[in-house]
Amino acid sequence: MKVSVDQEKCCGAGTCVLLAPDVFDQRDEDGIVVLLEPRPAEDLHEIVREAASVCPGSAISVGEDG
Repeated sequence: MKVSVDQEKCCGAGTCVLLAPDVFDQRDEDGIVVLLEPRPAEDLHEIVREAASVCPGSAISVGEDG
């Protein structure tokens, strides 16, 4: 799995951080998403997909390594 974020689309809701704090964080100054782990461990794949699906700004993209 490969994860990417578009900080321009992020609205700072923080749902991704609540769901997957090992993969996502937020900037202190404005709450914009920060990607901590672009290739998360397999046991995190399901929750990362959920974080991407509930992101209100559609700022998280998930793809498969290939």
